[in-house]
Amino acid sequence: MENTQLAMEDYQYSAVVSDAGPGTKKVSIEIPQEHIQSKLAEQFKVVRSKAAIPGFRIGHAPQKLIEKKFSSDIKEEVRRTLVSESYQQVIDKHKIQPLGEPEIDNGDKLKLPEAGPLQFSFTVEVQPNFTIPDLKGVKIKKPKIEVKEENIDQAMSNLREQQGAMVPVEDRGVVAKDFVTADVHVKHAGAVIAHAHDSQIVCRPGRVGGVDVADLDKQLEGTKIGETRTITAKATDSHPHEAARGQEIQIEVAVKEIKKLELAEINAEFLDSLGFTTEKELREALREQMVERITDDVQQNMRDQLSKHLLDTITIELPTKLSQRQADRIVQRRATDLLMRGMSMENIQANVEKLKTGAEEEAARELKLFFILQDVAKTHQIDVDEQELNGRIAMIAVQSGRRPEKVKQEMTKDGSLTNLYVQAREQKALDKILEGAEIEEVDVKALEAKGDSAST
Repeated sequence: MENTQLAMEDYQYSAVVSDAGPGTKKVSIEIPQEHIQSKLAEQFKVVRSKAAIPGFRIGHAPQKLIEKKFSSDIKEEVRRTLVSESYQQVIDKHKIQPLGEPEIDNGDKLKLPEAGPLQFSFTVEVQPNFTIPDLKGVKIKKPKIEVKEENIDQAMSNLREQQGAMVPVEDRGVVAKDFVTADVHVKHAGAVIAHAHDSQIVCRPGRVGGVDVADLDKQLEGTKIGETRTITAKATDSHPHEAARGQEIQIEVAVKEIKKLELAEINAEFLDSLGFTTEKELREALREQMVERITDDVQQNMRDQLSKHLLDTITIELPTKLSQRQADRIVQRRATDLLMRGMSMENIQANVEKLKTGAEEEAARELKLFFILQDVAKTHQIDVDEQELNGRIAMIAVQSGRRPEKVKQEMTKDGSLTNLYVQAREQKALDKILEGAEIEEVDVKALEAKGDSAST
C-alpha cells in the first residue's frame, strides 16, 4: 500500500504550456487511461470500505453492487481530483504564479472518457513579467506649504458653521447659501417628468430635481415663501426620461420655507463645548491639526509623483480579462461613492456610462501599480502587521463615529479589509523608495504652475 501511495504522489502529468496573450498561459493536459483506472480503483476501494449497505457488513458489499450504486459519484470525484492534481503539479513545475482561478475549456462538459486518455485545456492569468529599474535618486518635488493666520481664520469659521443654528427667514426672499424647503416639479414639453415634495435645497451651484444648475443661487434669488420660481436648464444626455435627454427642461421650485445659518459666537460656552478655555488654545490646536494634515497631504503628493514615475518608466503587459474585471470593480466603487453622497440608485443607473468613462484606463493604472509595488514590497520585505492595520481601522471608526470592532467586522465581511491591507503595504513601499529619492522642496504655487501633481 505504501509503494502504491508513493507511486501516486510521484506521478508526472503530461502537459504543454504556452503563451496565450498578455499575462495569460494556455495549458493542455493529457491523462492516460491507465492512470484514470488506477485512480478509479483506489476510490472504489475507499468507498467500499466505508459504504453501509443493508444486508452487508461495512466493507463487505460486493464490488459490482458498489459500482452500480456509486459509479457516477465516484467518477465525478475522480475527475475533480485528476484535474486538481494535474493543475497544481503544472503550476508548481513551471513556476506559474496564477492571479485567479483557471478557466477550463468546456469545463461544464468535461467527463471521464470510457476509453482512451482524458484531455483538457485551460487558460490562467499569471503574474506579468517586468523589470524595475534602479530607483535610487529619483527626483521628487516636495510642496512647501505654510499655515497662515487666514487659514486658521477659515478653520474657525468652519467650526462656527458646524456649531451654528438654522434660523427661519420670513422677511425677505432667498439669497445665496440659504437652506430652502420646496416642492419641485421637473417638466418637459409641458408634462411633469419628475417631482419631489419637501425637497431640501442649498442655494448655491448644484443639483435640483436631479439636474445640475450652475447658477442655482442666482436663479432662486429673491423668491419668497409661497412663491414659485421656474428655472430653465438643459437635461443631460443620460437623463432618466429618454425624451428629455439633451433637451431644455423647466424646473418649478415652490418655496415653502427659508432658513439661514447663523454662525455660533466665540464665547465661553462655545469654547467649553470643544474642550478649550481660551480662543488662543483653540487656534493653536487648529494649527497643529492643520500642520498634521498638510504633512500627510504632502507625503501623499510625493507618493503620487513617484507612482506616476513608476507607471511612466515601467512597461507591463496586463491580462485582458483581469483588467476588465478591475474596470468593473472601479465602476462599482464609483457607484457606491455616489450612493454614500446621497444620489439615488435611479440617477446612478441613468449615469452608468459616465461612471464607465476612464474606468479601463484607471483599472490599468491601478493594476500596474499594484504589481510594481508588490514586487518592491517583496524585495524589501515590507509587510503590514496587525497593529498597523488596527490603527487604520481605528481612524476610520473615529471618522464614521462607529466602534472599531464593528468597522473591522464589516470590512472583513465585504472584503474591504484586504484592500486596506494592500493600500497600507503600497504606501509603505512608496515611502521606502522615497527614502532614497532626491527631494527638492518647492513652493506649491510654482509646482501647480508647472502642471505637476500637487493635490494638497
